[in-house]
Amino acid sequence: MELPLDHFRLIGVSPSATSEEILRAFQLRLDKTPDEGFTYEVLTQRSELLRLTADLLTDPESRREYENLLLNGNSGLDFASNREVAGLILLWESGSPKEAFKITRKALQPPQTPALGSSREADLTLLASLTARDSAIQEQQLRSYSNAADFLHEGIQLLQRMGKLGEKRKELEEDLVALLPYRILDLLSRDLNDQESHKKGLSMLENLIIKRGGLEGNNKSEYKDYLNQQEFEAFFQQIKPFLTVQEQIDLFLELQKRGSLEAGFLAFLSLTAIGFSRRKPEKLFEARRILKKLNLSGLDSMPLVGCLDLLLADIDQASARFSSSSDENLRDWLNNYPGNKLEAICIFCKNWLENDVLVGYRDIDSKEVDLDSWFEDREIQEFIEKLEKKSNKISIRSNLQNQQIEKESSTKTTEEFDNLLGNIDERRLPWPGGIKQGYEKVETKEIEFNKEYFKKKPIEFYNFLIEKIAELKFSFGEFLKDKEIINRSPYLIYIYAFLILFAFGIGIGFLRNNLKKLSQDEAIAEKPLIVIDENQKNTEKDIIQEIKQDPSSKLNSTTEKSTSIISYEFKELNSPSPSLDDIRNLINGWLQSKSNYLAGKSEINLSKFVSKGLIDRTIQERKNDIKKGIYKEINSQIRNIDLVSQTSSRIVVLVELNYLERIVKNSGEFVNETSLTPLKVRYIFGFSNKSWKLVDFVSGL
Repeated sequence: MELPLDHFRLIGVSPSATSEEILRAFQLRLDKTPDEGFTYEVLTQRSELLRLTADLLTDPESRREYENLLLNGNSGLDFASNREVAGLILLWESGSPKEAFKITRKALQPPQTPALGSSREADLTLLASLTARDSAIQEQQLRSYSNAADFLHEGIQLLQRMGKLGEKRKELEEDLVALLPYRILDLLSRDLNDQESHKKGLSMLENLIIKRGGLEGNNKSEYKDYLNQQEFEAFFQQIKPFLTVQEQIDLFLELQKRGSLEAGFLAFLSLTAIGFSRRKPEKLFEARRILKKLNLSGLDSMPLVGCLDLLLADIDQASARFSSSSDENLRDWLNNYPGNKLEAICIFCKNWLENDVLVGYRDIDSKEVDLDSWFEDREIQEFIEKLEKKSNKISIRSNLQNQQIEKESSTKTTEEFDNLLGNIDERRLPWPGGIKQGYEKVETKEIEFNKEYFKKKPIEFYNFLIEKIAELKFSFGEFLKDKEIINRSPYLIYIYAFLILFAFGIGIGFLRNNLKKLSQDEAIAEKPLIVIDENQKNTEKDIIQEIKQDPSSKLNSTTEKSTSIISYEFKELNSPSPSLDDIRNLINGWLQSKSNYLAGKSEINLSKFVSKGLIDRTIQERKNDIKKGIYKEINSQIRNIDLVSQTSSRIVVLVELNYLERIVKNSGEFVNETSLTPLKVRYIFGFSNKSWKLVDFVSGL
């Protein structure tokens, strides 16, 4: 038998090895005899082959002749039949388990099958199990999980046929079970043109989930020791982006029929995704039907159903859903939002679609959601019109034409709108995340809700309407009196009518105030950004660099050092138009106080300068850290500050920070460190009780 092996590989040295190195390798190979259970006879033959190779390579004349043969293309070695098994063992030991397994498997098949009960049969069977497992390991390292599974499967079949080594076969079967998630990932991540592999992977995924007892893993299956719930959820999040939205809908609906509640929730998200991305509003009805039937513990479905109502242009119903939410934080956010309620609902819906609905699909390009294009779509408009006729709703055109706006209702509308003018107390909104039940809080982006948000380019009418809407948003209070607006498009009027009627009552009252402040606002908008002087920037840079070089050191001394270098005048801002220096000092005071509190050094008492929601959120963060037995050491210095927008009740600034955060256990053990230079943060201030307060911030812009 000829094996793909040369004398240098057989003994484990390079072709340039000296005689001393060859003899040393020879002795090591003799001392390290395989102890897996081979017979004494084959191990003796192995030692003899090693000795012959060492003699050949240490003899100058013999080595020269052999090297000439290698140069002429002779690379294999011939072994006598009584030494074939020993040669295969050496081939396996040389790092070629796949070649050794293929030859061993062939040697165990007819007509070469050795006599039953012979030592040759026992040695070849043992070698087959060892080489099959090592071959699978090699393929796993190359991320060829399907090939790895093939080696294990062939090894199992071979041991079953031979009827030997039950324990070894069990090990191979356990390896095959543990490999299943990786095989599924391998098959599904291939190009979609490989339809056979994709279908096979999809079928294996569905069978795996069913055996586990749904996405929740309710059944005690053979995978419990290899894929617990946490590991499965991490695996499933990797799998989802390789499935199309329709494949996910089919999978989740099938799992829901089998009793998986989490699959029902994911089916709801997938139906919403295909409905919005493919402009199929009928899918939104199917999604809403599924969500209403779900009984997930801790899930507040009202705002999610409200988002579907909004997309179907049912403003009143959407508003009622949000008002019925059991989430107190969400209701507080809506009530304290510095604008009208419709705007807040639109922002919530936009963020929900971007962060939770339109992500994790192979055939949906996740990008910024454009609600304008949804309502502009002709098919959407026709569908909404049919829906209105079917439900016998009064059209918005006749409603606007016949409605009589009296002074009393105007006053009431003004009061209601005033109640909604306030500050955002929460920067994090509840979203349903992944396959977890209920809500988890995720950071949302600040959205400037101006005329660009509802801009309608294709038709001249849209431009006219949006200008009016923008005037309302920025408190200029004009009511759309032009009747042509009503006559041209009842569909889009429906989505904006609530906003128009809601703001009408305060329009006149705000108009005078805004005209007085127009010149003042323009002057403020032209202010240049403030840059910290060069000495201060260098000092802060040195501080960050010092901490990076010594991550095990405490941050206390660094914090004290930075505090002694930079002093802040922290006072209440009562001026209607504070300067950027005043705003910068307030932010610095907030950063210092928050840092000390999260480090456990002091209490946080900033009610005159920071909104209650922001303080409560910081307190909750500290409580969570205490439960975990950790504290945070934070060093933040402002590099740049720039005014983004300013009105009489709201100021937005963009700040660049040098930011360093270290997490430390209460015992003093260092856990983790995060350094961001620069970190961009948008800070939002609101004017209430005759002073400015920090009400929100958004990081990582």
